[in-house]
Amino acid sequence: MTDKRILVLTASIGSGHIKAAEAVRQELQQLWPEAQITTVDFMARETSCLHWLMKKIYLQMLAFVPNLYDVFYKVSGGASGGSLVQGAFAAVMQPVFVSLLRRYQPDLVICTHPFPEGAASWWKRRHHSQLPLAVVMTDYSLHQIWLYPKVDCYFMATETMKRQMLARGFAEDSLWAAGIPIDQRLQHIEGKEVLRQHLSIPQDQPAILLMGGGLGLGGIETTLLELEQLPQRLTLLVVAGRNERLLQQGLAFAQVSHHLVKVWGYTEQAHELMKASDLLITKPGALTISEAFVLGLPMLLHDPIPGPETENAVYATRHGAAVWLHPGEKLAPAVAELLANGDLPAMGQRASACGRPLAAHAIAQTIVHFMRACDELNQPKL
Repeated sequence: MTDKRILVLTASIGSGHIKAAEAVRQELQQLWPEAQITTVDFMARETSCLHWLMKKIYLQMLAFVPNLYDVFYKVSGGASGGSLVQGAFAAVMQPVFVSLLRRYQPDLVICTHPFPEGAASWWKRRHHSQLPLAVVMTDYSLHQIWLYPKVDCYFMATETMKRQMLARGFAEDSLWAAGIPIDQRLQHIEGKEVLRQHLSIPQDQPAILLMGGGLGLGGIETTLLELEQLPQRLTLLVVAGRNERLLQQGLAFAQVSHHLVKVWGYTEQAHELMKASDLLITKPGALTISEAFVLGLPMLLHDPIPGPETENAVYATRHGAAVWLHPGEKLAPAVAELLANGDLPAMGQRASACGRPLAAHAIAQTIVHFMRACDELNQPKL
């Protein structure tokens, strides 16, 4: 197979789509070292000021209207409503996709977010193009927002999602239930005791990790105040992400708490902190859940963004890997019960059973085989 140019399009709305793109890129580069692989954030300012402004407005509105995504999620979920909403976004984002095509001239486009996927699908239909298009879904439930024509390879998290797509008329040879791609380094992290020693985490008391994704969302400051009510001394590991205000709040809280509180901003040690912990308290982002599955880390899930994060919470709790704290339920008693009833090890085992550590490799391998088949058929790419 001759050298190819691959364009991976993702979106910095949270960190999950970026992480999935990077995991697939790393595996593709190992399997296909001669390929030229470029990853572009479709919502970055340097890509498009309009896209960046749309993202900024959305994130600001989300802080005041938490069910904003739920409204969009439901509106775009119906057959007619979904097509209308999807078509509008695809049309608005079309010029940027065309600009990226001209700049990178790819032989293959991979999308880990529905916005660039929609623009790519719309362009392929308009130009009757055979440009290979692969889509990596980053949710644990199927939704119309991911479903477009002219997609050659769909990768989804579960067999249930695959069956649902088959029922909607998608071709079976375009569907792979590979799992959500995560960093392959998670398989090679050191053991819990060694990591605790390196991170100065006591071996003899429960370690609870608080995460809110790359944006530091999820009411972590409120969680800290609630955990302060527990008399048992805990080690609280706080990852504030890029949320500077939360970072400063966490550092201030560490000075007065009777727990041992250790605080990080955006850190490359997040996976090590997960492995070193006994329990993860977090919003149910799909990539965070997928990483916790592979690491065998039990979860206490709260404050999902209505829509796909709610479905992620349903998936994790249904499989016994997490407890979902619903509105009105108190966090401190839930944590106390989990620590007291001794169920955390069993939850960890159930989490591991859900893990798909080789998802990124399987996706990359399938893409390489698909491109080889395209070469053998000598199909034009543009």
